[in-house]
Amino acid sequence: MGVGIGLASRGRMESILNIAAYKFVSLQNLRVLRLRLQGLCQKWELRGTILLSPEGINLFVAGVPHQIERLLAELRSWPGLADLEAKFSETDHAPFTRMLVRIKREIIAFGVEGIRPAERTSPKLSPRELKRWLDEGRRVTLLDTRNDYEVKLGTFENALPIGIDHFRKFPEAVRKLPDRMKEGPIVMFCTGGIRCEKAGPFMEREGFKNVFQLEGGILKYFEECGGAHYAGECFVFDQRTGVDPGLHETESTTCHACQSPLTAEEQRDIRHVPGKSCVYCFKTPAEQMARNILRRHELIRRVVTPLPGSQPYENLRPLNVPSRCDGQTLLEALTCAVRSVSASEWEARCARGLLLDAAHHPVASDRVVRSGERYYHLQSMQAEPAVNGRVEILHEDEALIVLNKPAPLPMHAGGRFNRNTLHHILNRAYHPQKPRPAHRLDANTTGLVLVTRTRHFAARLQPQFEKGEVDKVYMVRVVGHPTGDAFVCEAPISLEAGENGTRCVAGEGGLPARTEFRVMGREGGTTLLEARPLTGRTNQIRVHLWQLGLPVLGDPTYLPDGAMGEVQTLAVENPPMCLHAWKLACRHPLDGRRVEFTAPLPAWARIG
Repeated sequence: MGVGIGLASRGRMESILNIAAYKFVSLQNLRVLRLRLQGLCQKWELRGTILLSPEGINLFVAGVPHQIERLLAELRSWPGLADLEAKFSETDHAPFTRMLVRIKREIIAFGVEGIRPAERTSPKLSPRELKRWLDEGRRVTLLDTRNDYEVKLGTFENALPIGIDHFRKFPEAVRKLPDRMKEGPIVMFCTGGIRCEKAGPFMEREGFKNVFQLEGGILKYFEECGGAHYAGECFVFDQRTGVDPGLHETESTTCHACQSPLTAEEQRDIRHVPGKSCVYCFKTPAEQMARNILRRHELIRRVVTPLPGSQPYENLRPLNVPSRCDGQTLLEALTCAVRSVSASEWEARCARGLLLDAAHHPVASDRVVRSGERYYHLQSMQAEPAVNGRVEILHEDEALIVLNKPAPLPMHAGGRFNRNTLHHILNRAYHPQKPRPAHRLDANTTGLVLVTRTRHFAARLQPQFEKGEVDKVYMVRVVGHPTGDAFVCEAPISLEAGENGTRCVAGEGGLPARTEFRVMGREGGTTLLEARPLTGRTNQIRVHLWQLGLPVLGDPTYLPDGAMGEVQTLAVENPPMCLHAWKLACRHPLDGRRVEFTAPLPAWARIG
């Protein structure tokens, strides 16, 4: 029979005795004492926690009565513990699930040097004496030294809570008390008295002149005086959560999510979902999302401060052989697949051993390659150009991330960018998840990007973009003025990329494309347009406007008068390219409902 089963089965025939005890005393050979107690408690089928420290012992233990008596006899045989006092209560079940014996620096965490309760504590006031004071209406400050969540279940009438969530914060809270309290008298109290053993001497050090501590704490007061002058119940640190003035377990419980104690009434609240939430931590879906987004923004800030590509590093860039290059030499394949680098430059890089196979061995430029093979381009130690890393999350749920992409910021690795990309930033901020953007924006374009959190949801969202089922609305400011207030461009766009990855208007061999435009305002030599791309070709809006003689303001590539620039990605300090993905509507990948998202407009796109 296992130990836990034995305790439970015996608990049905014999009540469980719960003890709480502590004593500040100098203890040595803690490892030896810990091993002895572990063995004895296992043998006696006891459950709970015993803390051992150079400053003393603190314990909460439950078991059948005769085994508890064995434990107390053992402890009282130790030097300095002969007078160890314990507080007793009974339950019909064990309030602990396991036995822990631990060695700690302090038996009650306080963190203040020079406070030694084994040598000196504040004067103790017996429970009966405190009751007499309160019966007489004597003027006294009752200071509750416990944590706020304990106070919530109950405290003495007219008591002053110290206002902390951990006892380590007690010193800071004491220093905020008004000076008039330093003349006293003050009676401080806690659950069993142990915290006051340290709190009292500290308050005296801070100038409080008439400080008492309630002997044995609330539990001993209940034992001797019942519930007189006390409102509610007492929080206890075991599975009972609370006990009433008769030291009987109450109906209170603890929220699994936030650890806040809950009364029976609070448990009946509709916001209490066992194991998930309670009246104190319940968040509406919108509140929870806002909380998640704040946390995610902090993670993103850490990723981009400094920018991940700001320091020089050695980079292996993968190069996959496309099917059209099957059977060619490596040099021919490289020249075909990456047109921005000349054949002579690729030849020189191969000669320097910068092109590697899958095993990371250098390969010659005349090696015959096959479709689908992967090679690597070893790039020397270098830092990447700076980008705008202020990614803003607008919406986040279990399936979808909606963000407002800043510019300049490339979405994926390419050219001079590898780590200073949206893809790398999101992977770091959402680790271990690997978010998948469902579509692309140019590095210089700002606005909405939809990102799925798993491959499963990507398979539901990406086809909507491929089939033209996603409604997209952009705001764009162009150089010049169209003749009408509404117009359409249906010029086909080239399939193959030209120099610097650019596209252009093609003839019959181009890909069909359609963009609808509407004038939103005219200002000086520019016009603000609403653009609706009904197809999703690379650079579609920019190419169509360029073909119409209305290039996007700030575009470094598609220049006025039909000229083509040599720059693809703007520098951070450059004026912005005035193209913004403003609105987007699609079917949500989680449940298929129609959703619409809107990104805040940049300053150049605001009207009036």
